[in-house]
Amino acid sequence: MKNLAYLIVFITLAACQKEIDIDLNSSDTKVVIEAEINNRNQSWVKISKTLNFSESNNYPNVENATVTIADDAGNSTQLTYTANGVYTSNNLAGVAGRIYTLTVLAEGKTYTAQSIMPNLVNLDTAIFIPSNFAPPGAAADSSFATLPIYIDPAAFGNSYRFIQTINGKKDPSFLIANDNINNGAINQRPIFSFEYLPERGDTLILEMQSINTAAYDYFNSLNQSAGEGPGGGATPANPVSNLQGGALGYFSAYSSQIKTYIVP
Repeated sequence: MKNLAYLIVFITLAACQKEIDIDLNSSDTKVVIEAEINNRNQSWVKISKTLNFSESNNYPNVENATVTIADDAGNSTQLTYTANGVYTSNNLAGVAGRIYTLTVLAEGKTYTAQSIMPNLVNLDTAIFIPSNFAPPGAAADSSFATLPIYIDPAAFGNSYRFIQTINGKKDPSFLIANDNINNGAINQRPIFSFEYLPERGDTLILEMQSINTAAYDYFNSLNQSAGEGPGGGATPANPVSNLQGGALGYFSAYSSQIKTYIVP
């Protein structure tokens, strides 16, 4: 009966996701920028280019870009190219409440984006709920869904992203939530990925990110285009983006907390 109740929760969540209109991909090559800054002294920007549908799935990297992140307090940092299209800085810690501006000069074009870093919402703990969706060859009661325990702030408009790493293997799913349901209350919604279900004895590293609405919309539209949201999966589509200048991708300033658990 418990499992049925949680299954109903999952179905309800899927039905309540916000639908976003997104444009179809064209065959034109475009720059893709994925950029993040957080409160844990980590910032990185990956720049690549799209391919035509007929080309192999080997996205070319952009290596000679000028990448800077500035805040509304007058600080500006230029990121250093490392490898594989990634630019990083090890001395740029984000501060909640500040507005961050990303500027990328690549191949003669300028791309910009802004993102406000939300306050950190504390991850109190996580519990593990038995799941009926066991991996092949595993017992039906041996796998679990992760339920993060946190109290959503009273003010409406908070969004979250969760990243779980199980025994060193990172779940690539876009696990997101907002407070459209249960605003200002203790979270009751598990995060769930069919292919990455923790089992008894597993080591699970859980990162909880407090993200802004633009980042939530981006990841939500990715889920929809991949068939994980209402109306998704029918046609390849470009996700919504907060980047200006014609690039695809996103810029997210977020507050993050990481905790490690052994699944009981």
